[in-house]
Amino acid sequence: QVQLVESGGGLVQAGGSLRLSCAASGRTFSSYAMGWFRQAPGKEREFVAAINLSGISTYFADSVKGRYTISRDNAKNTVYLQLNSLKPEDTAVYFCAARSLYTWAIRPRDYDYWGQGTQVTVSS
Repeated sequence: QVQLVESGGGLVQAGGSLRLSCAASGRTFSSYAMGWFRQAPGKEREFVAAINLSGISTYFADSVKGRYTISRDNAKNTVYLQLNSLKPEDTAVYFCAARSLYTWAIRPRDYDYWGQGTQVTVSS
C-alpha cells in the first residue's frame, strides 16, 4: 500500500510555470513507476507523463512534450512534474499515480494507487 499526496497546483497566467509535487508514503517508493494524469471538467482522465523506477526512462503525451518535465527523488519519496509554457487548455485536476512495476504505463487502469489531485488553472 502506498499513499500519494499532490501539491503545487494553483492559478497561473498563460505562459507561466508551476511545479507539482507528489509525496508518497507507505511501502518503498523506489518500487513504483510513477505517472501523472489530468482530468478537465466533462473529459476523461488523460495521460500526461510517466517515469520508471530509476528515473532514467520518461515518457510524455504529445500535448505536453517539450513543455513539461518529470523527475523523481527516491530519497525524498517524491515525484515532480514541472509545467512550463502553460496554456489555458492545460487547465485540469492533475493526479499522480503509482504502479508496482519497473516501467511506466499510459493507461489509468495500469496504475494501482492514486492521489486526490491538485487543481491547475491557466488563465488566458
